[in-house]
Amino acid sequence: MRTVKIKGMSCQHCVKAVTKALEEIEGVSEVKVDLAKGEAFFNEASPVDNEVIKGKIAKAGFEVG
Repeated sequence: MRTVKIKGMSCQHCVKAVTKALEEIEGVSEVKVDLAKGEAFFNEASPVDNEVIKGKIAKAGFEVG
């Protein structure tokens, strides 16, 4: 399971947006987002490039950090 810090989340709508963005990445599964910790957890079928993750999160309106 991989963990990524997410900046800018403040509500359940944010959690859903981040979850959806990560689920759109090929090979990513079992996405869980923890609003209190500001983290997203997910499994990868094969390693996913950090820039792909950052891009999807940024497109959803948040920042990896």
